[in-house]
Amino acid sequence: MAKLYGKTAIVTGASSGIGAGIAKELANAGVDIAIAGRNTSRLQNIAHDIKEMDRGKVLVVPTDVKNQTDVDALAIHAADHFGKVDILINNAGQMLSGSVQDGQVREWEDMIDVNIKGTLYGINAVLPSMLEAKSGHIINIGSVSGLEVTKNSTVYSATKHAIRTISMGLEKELARTGVRVTNISPGMVDTPLSDGRGPEDRKKLEVADIAKAVIYAITQPEYVNVNEITVRPV
Repeated sequence: MAKLYGKTAIVTGASSGIGAGIAKELANAGVDIAIAGRNTSRLQNIAHDIKEMDRGKVLVVPTDVKNQTDVDALAIHAADHFGKVDILINNAGQMLSGSVQDGQVREWEDMIDVNIKGTLYGINAVLPSMLEAKSGHIINIGSVSGLEVTKNSTVYSATKHAIRTISMGLEKELARTGVRVTNISPGMVDTPLSDGRGPEDRKKLEVADIAKAVIYAITQPEYVNVNEITVRPV
């Protein structure tokens, strides 16, 4: 992983689950990490684990991705602290009531604000500096729910399909700029978010499985852009 030493990444939704796993995997590969989320105490715990590795440096930045000002400040703080931002992992997400007939309007709005707007805010905050540097990698964590819809996932699936659409369009916008875009769609992962969900006869994915997909995408040669990765349990 020598090619990752000296790189800097922002990981949103890093206080637990997939985001925490990605942050630790990147740090273990020598990447300096700005970890963002709403739960400061959990972020501090993740930061402690990363510091124990004694590899990549870590910066804790409490952030609510629903707030554009927060996200802009995150990008500025990370760039000021580490000198640049090479990688953005848009991981923060909400999986709430997804059925339209449930009528949970506030929960729909929360998913739209976190999953869609939060992703766009993150991209907007780092893209100008990446374009100026003619280098960078934006990774959006979607879901297989963006590819398939169940009767209980209508709104959630819509937000994850939006993330995939944003990734596809952005990749075309950024062709030949040096900035790469990857959409990663995990299946059911064993995290607190998936408690009580998913089939009982199939082993859920581990957080490390998604983190390794991130490493795969960002360690490809500079002329290779891995646009889409879908990771499912067998």
